[in-house]
Amino acid sequence: MITVLGSINMDLVANVDRLPAAGETVSGGAFATLAGGKGANQALAARRAGSTVQMRGAVGRDQFADSALGSLNRAGVKLAGLRKVEGATGTALILVDGTGENMIAVVPGANGKIGDVDAAVAVDEMSGGDYLLLQLEIPAAANRAALRKARSKGVVTLLNIAPLTNDAAALAQQADIVIANETEFERLAGQSDLDTATREIKLMELHAASNQTLIVTLGADGVVAAHEGTLVRANGLAIDPVDTVGAGDTFCGYLASGLDKGMAFDIALHRAAVAGSLTCLKSGAQPAIPTDRDVQAAL
Repeated sequence: MITVLGSINMDLVANVDRLPAAGETVSGGAFATLAGGKGANQALAARRAGSTVQMRGAVGRDQFADSALGSLNRAGVKLAGLRKVEGATGTALILVDGTGENMIAVVPGANGKIGDVDAAVAVDEMSGGDYLLLQLEIPAAANRAALRKARSKGVVTLLNIAPLTNDAAALAQQADIVIANETEFERLAGQSDLDTATREIKLMELHAASNQTLIVTLGADGVVAAHEGTLVRANGLAIDPVDTVGAGDTFCGYLASGLDKGMAFDIALHRAAVAGSLTCLKSGAQPAIPTDRDVQAAL
């Protein structure tokens, strides 16, 4: 079973011809309100991948709360452990340009009220061998408490160090599996502008020192990981992206699901990379997350 402790948002999405520079105003086209949040996105991806998933987090007492939970409810994600708190549900303001690239600002709202007690309760209900999936859109104290408690119970932890925060490196040291994009990995490596060869050397060095599974997503170039002393690569699909929002979250959810189902690591990694690619073929985050049937057809 997979438990996701993380953020739940409403995404306010505007399509623009190009992303604005600082201080610039650009005209938009289509606008939509969509359920999102990295935690909720990853929970939905793991559920659509076929796993039993419990979502732990918080929403506000506002007009966005029910809508933010709609896709999770319809997919059958377990929501009994969610809290409703005073104030606003988390919100993400998203601009997407004509090439599918995006710019995002996140207002935490209720997500900022998740604390170490929430983390302890979430992990208390898990069993050894279960999977706990975390991201960085909730307070660091909650993630820190969850990672510590999970280790004491034999729960396997996956930490997606996005969005990148000052706590990312310290939290990453406590997780069993760390998932980062290229920029986020450079923060872990303490070195910028890594070329492919240097990145892979640093990846294996960090893996040897920590014995953690370290994964770097590379967009169109697929994914590379250090796992059990071996460098593992996987490709996604060759696509023309419509919208890259949610691709990383889909990857994380599908990876957790593959491992939860007992798949070999390389197979789970490849399946997750393909699922992430498929997400880029539709607009929005949650509406674009593929089903297991979609991924199997693409494989």
